[in-house]
Amino acid sequence: MTTTPEGIPTEPIGSLPRPPELLAAMAEHAAGRIGDDELAAAQDRAVADTVRRLEEAGSPVVTDGEQSKPSFVTYPLAGLDHLAPDGAVIPFADGHQRQLPRLTGGPLRYAVHADRYLRAARRHATVPVKQAVIAPSALSLLYPADGIDGYPREAFLDDLTAEAEADIRGCLDAGAHRVQLDFTEARLALKLDPSGGVLEQFVALNNRVLERFSDAERARIGVHTCPGGDQDSTHSLDVDYAELLPALLRLKAGAFYVQLASEPDPEKVLALLAEHLPYNACAFVGVIDPIDPRVETPEEVRDRVLTAARHLPVDRLGSCDDCGFSPFADDTSTSRDIAFTKIRARVEGTALAARELLG
Repeated sequence: MTTTPEGIPTEPIGSLPRPPELLAAMAEHAAGRIGDDELAAAQDRAVADTVRRLEEAGSPVVTDGEQSKPSFVTYPLAGLDHLAPDGAVIPFADGHQRQLPRLTGGPLRYAVHADRYLRAARRHATVPVKQAVIAPSALSLLYPADGIDGYPREAFLDDLTAEAEADIRGCLDAGAHRVQLDFTEARLALKLDPSGGVLEQFVALNNRVLERFSDAERARIGVHTCPGGDQDSTHSLDVDYAELLPALLRLKAGAFYVQLASEPDPEKVLALLAEHLPYNACAFVGVIDPIDPRVETPEEVRDRVLTAARHLPVDRLGSCDDCGFSPFADDTSTSRDIAFTKIRARVEGTALAARELLG
């Protein structure tokens, strides 16, 4: 694991608010007033600024901030044919919704692979770069319940498994420090189906992909779970982690990034983590709440890490943000400056905890 100088790893989750220049360029591009090259130049400037500011905050691992992604979930679909707009709806607690597209034909092929974003970030970085990818379970929601003529669900799942493997492998081959599967639909699955059947299907599909990698490769693959964070709201914070974590931690991954800062009872969650964490995996606990506009102090972060260390072995413990700060490109609910200030607090607070724990 890549650690702070004091010895406890800390990593961002992924997305960061886009700068005003990039948001303006996206709007101009959508209106047809600028071309692809001008948009790409604005995206690259945003990535360069994101990497620079993460490094200035002391982050030992950086990301591209998902500056070029339309969203954390739909990036593989950009420009893809045979999609309709009326797919699965994701309801949030404040009443707003996000809607996925619906697949209308096959075969499924990713139009964009995530190593594109990784390579762009590595051009600007002087420290290791991780890359977030969407979990295949999320994209399985593209397939309609009533099926597709000439493209049975099993054929779709075969294609999805192959494409998800290629997405992850491309990032590993391109030098990712770690590849993180965003599995935010895990907790939502229990809200939609409290029996756990949908969650079990999701875990099985994700493991179908993960099993294609060696033990050494899986050590560089992590899974992120949270209750969804978008426009200062969540979709499944009311779902008990006790129903989720035993199944989630059966995933064949080397790291688990677990939202915790916004949990009402973190000690309960930590006890579950300690009970079910695989012997060969590490746990990154969320110590920063991206939805809360208040900036945590380094001392608060330190105390959250120390609390986690009472439950988990220090050599298998890390810290992270609860989730991305802006998983959809149009989410401006958190300012860019606040996001980087929170990240600095995470880095500094984790270092304070490490000094107490490791001397």
